[in-house]
Amino acid sequence: MLETIKYLIGSAGASGYGSKSTAEQVTESSPDLRSVTAIITGATSGIGAETARVLAKRGARLVLPARSLKAAEDAKARIVSEFPESEIIVMALDLSSLSSVRSFVLQFESLNLPLNLLINNAGKFTHEHAISEDGVEMTFATNYLGHFLLTKLLLKKMIETANASGMQGRIVNVSSSIHGWFSGDLIRSLEQITTDRSIYDATRAYAISKLANVLHTKELAQILKATKANITVNSVHPGIVRTRLTREREGLITDLVFLLASKLLKTIPQAAATTCYVATHPRLADVTGKYFADCNETSPSKLGLSRNEAARLWSASEIIVSGDARAVFDKL
Repeated sequence: MLETIKYLIGSAGASGYGSKSTAEQVTESSPDLRSVTAIITGATSGIGAETARVLAKRGARLVLPARSLKAAEDAKARIVSEFPESEIIVMALDLSSLSSVRSFVLQFESLNLPLNLLINNAGKFTHEHAISEDGVEMTFATNYLGHFLLTKLLLKKMIETANASGMQGRIVNVSSSIHGWFSGDLIRSLEQITTDRSIYDATRAYAISKLANVLHTKELAQILKATKANITVNSVHPGIVRTRLTREREGLITDLVFLLASKLLKTIPQAAATTCYVATHPRLADVTGKYFADCNETSPSKLGLSRNEAARLWSASEIIVSGDARAVFDKL
């Protein structure tokens, strides 16, 4: 009850920020970002677009990957109209396709740019059962697996940039508190929702993908520590906000639910605050493998804390991105 009251009134936590803080507010004390190059997925609308806008305001060079180049160009135009000096590069990327991820990374590397910041923000809520071209349930493929491979392939560039600049790199995985709605065997459940259309549940699939984001963060942090890479990785819950994620379910019931929940909803500038805080604030130097909400460190679900589950998911992900999703499922 106390936590709910704090949330509703926007009470500041240990960081000095709370649920009512905006992305602009939490970046006011950040260093000048003109030496930072950032890749932000899902930046054509909603939370991602606001994250991109605020980082551009602080001077960062942005790379905006998107399935729709027109939507990305429109997002770029909006930012440039407000901040004419912004340097923004639009590139094609479909996170549900592992071949598209690989193509994007090759094209990015050809630009010979540094990479200081990777924000894995893009999210999809697939209402109807669908399978990616790589044989994996579509929500998981887009929200987690594409980001897993993207991060894996960009790590070398991030490590090189951190070593050359002396500036710590940061990776931010945008998850959701909904990850706590799932309990059970993640890999087995992924196999079930991939292969059995009759048991598909969109909310469960989304929760699985968001738990995977948290576990990815946990395992990657351990790997980066072991290799002494000067890069941190953390996951965030942005809060509940009405964005394009709900666009396929507009209507009276959806509108009524959001009206009743309006006191708990964040504005988009508030929802982008935790991502921007974790991506830029000097206080978080060397902080890694953590989970944040309302711009403060908090604890994920019990399953999200499991080292064993994180390692197991990592191993399965390596096999899937190598082109053999069936091999993972056949072991079950």
